[in-house]
Amino acid sequence: MSIGELSDRTGVSVRALRYYEQNDLLDAARTSAGHRRFRPADVESVRRIRLLLNAGLPLAIVSQVIPCFLDSGARLHACVSDYLRTHLETVQSRMEALDEQRDTVRLLQQLVVA
Repeated sequence: MSIGELSDRTGVSVRALRYYEQNDLLDAARTSAGHRRFRPADVESVRRIRLLLNAGLPLAIVSQVIPCFLDSGARLHACVSDYLRTHLETVQSRMEALDEQRDTVRLLQQLVVA
């Protein structure tokens, strides 16, 4: 399928798909005219990439995790779990810091109103 068709099927822009390919997240075959050709399995690959990026994982980590999805079961779990655990800890720390900031802003609001 063409890059436009992949974009239509996934809802991801052509520009983003090119970016994923440039960063080795997707591998497109080329026609003799140089046009990208994607496989049906790439639809699921793009969905995984989006899911990982939407979870806030950095592109560098996503590029390390994506090949893990070629495995399944225990091998997939072993490959991905450390990244996810570390990222979850980072997200939790950020949330705690944001909670503290929110509490401080509320305190400041009370001081200003009083």
